[in-house]
Amino acid sequence: MTELGTESARLEIIGDDDVVRVRQLARSYAQQVKLSLVDQTKLVTATSELARNTLTYGGGGAAEIGIVRDDHRTGVRASFQDSGPGIPDLDLAMTDGWTSGNGLGLGLSGARRLVDDFELDTEVGRGTTVTVVKWSR
Repeated sequence: MTELGTESARLEIIGDDDVVRVRQLARSYAQQVKLSLVDQTKLVTATSELARNTLTYGGGGAAEIGIVRDDHRTGVRASFQDSGPGIPDLDLAMTDGWTSGNGLGLGLSGARRLVDDFELDTEVGRGTTVTVVKWSR
């Protein structure tokens, strides 16, 4: 995945207000890279779900959001890290329509469909990191 540029910020996620701040920051960067309104909404929805997961299931953590560039395009990358229990059944967690009932109802599979790049690293007892990118078109 492409590395973050100098335009990035790290936010702690320890409460509901932090989930709102993550959404606002994602929207701000999405506007800066001129994502369409539809793509802005997709990115903000995915980051909101992932921030909520970080808080609810990971016990809190952090998000790093910023602008990324490669040779041909610009986008927004958001990475969410927690030191929670990890995901014991990744196949189930990535199943379309599966949710524990506490998030937006999108689940990880819904967040994955809303972005262009999706990476998930989890280990029981170690925590979870999810990184997504939405590229400008």
